[in-house]
Amino acid sequence: MPLKQSIAVTGSVNQRGEVQAIGGVNEKLEGFYETCKAKGLNGEQGAMIPASNIQNLMLKEEIVGAAEEGKFSIYPARTIDEGIEFLTGVPAGDRQPDGSFPPGTVNFLVDKRLREMAEMARDFQLR
Repeated sequence: MPLKQSIAVTGSVNQRGEVQAIGGVNEKLEGFYETCKAKGLNGEQGAMIPASNIQNLMLKEEIVGAAEEGKFSIYPARTIDEGIEFLTGVPAGDRQPDGSFPPGTVNFLVDKRLREMAEMARDFQLR
């Protein structure tokens, strides 16, 4: 599944799928902004950061201005599913009571592929 390639992503995810806070958020954003600026800002570039880091933002006025003008974006994410949905434009999909995921969601496709791989591994072991 294609992902937006103009968006930088930083952070880590815990076992519950929660995006965890990071260090150096301002420096990371400023570094990526400078790279985008050097290549030419086109309004599609930006970065996804942990939502818990929003309170730590102290960005240069130039970056704030670029964000206000729609030339550079900062996307906060609380969960891996929020990140997946933003980067793909496809719903992540919540687990259903029977353990499945709704068809047409990213998690449905991931689950399907993992089951295919498990079946291939099982078949390989039986040979």
